[in-house]
Amino acid sequence: MKKILFLLFSICCVYISSQNRVNNELPNQFLPILPNKTITNKPGSEYKFSVINNIETSPVKNQGMTGTCWSFSSISFFESEIIRNGKKNAFDLSEMFVARMCYPLKAENYIRMHGKAQFGEGGEFHDAVYVLKNFGMVPEAIYKGNLQPGEEFNHQLLDSTLLDLVKSVVAGNEVNLNWRNKINSTLDKELGKIPTEFIYEGKKYTPKTFAQELGISPEDYVFISSFNHHPWYSKFVIEIPDNWMWEQAHNVPLDELMAIMNNALQKGYGIGWAADVSEPTFNFRSGLAVLPEKKFEDLNKKEKEAVFMSPVKEKKIDQEIRQTAFDNYETQDDHEMHMTGICKDQNNTTYYIVKNSWGNSNSCNGYFFASESYVRSKTISIMVHKDAIPLETRIKLNLK
Repeated sequence: MKKILFLLFSICCVYISSQNRVNNELPNQFLPILPNKTITNKPGSEYKFSVINNIETSPVKNQGMTGTCWSFSSISFFESEIIRNGKKNAFDLSEMFVARMCYPLKAENYIRMHGKAQFGEGGEFHDAVYVLKNFGMVPEAIYKGNLQPGEEFNHQLLDSTLLDLVKSVVAGNEVNLNWRNKINSTLDKELGKIPTEFIYEGKKYTPKTFAQELGISPEDYVFISSFNHHPWYSKFVIEIPDNWMWEQAHNVPLDELMAIMNNALQKGYGIGWAADVSEPTFNFRSGLAVLPEKKFEDLNKKEKEAVFMSPVKEKKIDQEIRQTAFDNYETQDDHEMHMTGICKDQNNTTYYIVKNSWGNSNSCNGYFFASESYVRSKTISIMVHKDAIPLETRIKLNLK
């Protein structure tokens, strides 16, 4: 996914009960929030969200100056799945292990495609599932990606170094038998060597045996999208740059996609959410993503500020509007996040609670609320457990 760097502000998320405002400092976890709780997006806001349901999550993390949102959101998703499955241990998994295992695969793909492929930090949810299935997993405590205490991740040098290397191979300036060693030595230097064995909480593991300990089956997770340039209920490769692995997604009509998401969240399943966050009405600092009926650029300054302070009338998004936005690049593959809950505002409009990976210092302690209109328009794809899909749709998709 693209790097999107935001200045994060230290404002505690505001909880509002039906009777009074709670001013206690929040812990590093925004959730769980009990159903029927009412919360808001920022201090002084008139948005009042009544929680329908949400899931337990691990603490918010910060991807720093990297394009590894896909890894952070996938790991957050897996950690919630471990909790949902009743595991006693609260596993803190390594995002950098996933990123580290994908880089050589991306390099191989780029070189075999003669440079006519994406190479960089970006990726998709299925990349993490592939790593889990084929390489295993390790705890954050074992593999930190060489992150030092008090620092944030910064992969700018790593990214440029690796890109120069693979470009050099394609140009014929590198000995083909040696480039893999150079890729791995660079990754070892910048991120650390991959452990073949390690001791965790007194027990010896390999990455694969540790993955088995998590109780997550990679085959249980499916990828779903909704674009009408492919047949409904078929599988297709989503034509986005970061889908370098060319993984397929199931294609369903928009209303059915939304029904899947609502069903999942109401039944306690999280969602991996890939979406466009380039809209000016996506405001992480204000903890809100909406899609006003009026064009944001046509509003005056006061009206623009009001969008994030009180509910506005939003665009009605159908399949054709969504498709047009994708076809003309208005909706792009910008960012991957972890959708953790569902709520409604005082006007009965549905919103989704989303856990981000830009640290926990925004107005919602690292989370934000995305309106139904925004999600209908800007969703690229989702990852979800197959059991979270309504039975009728599972039959259409031939999911066992």
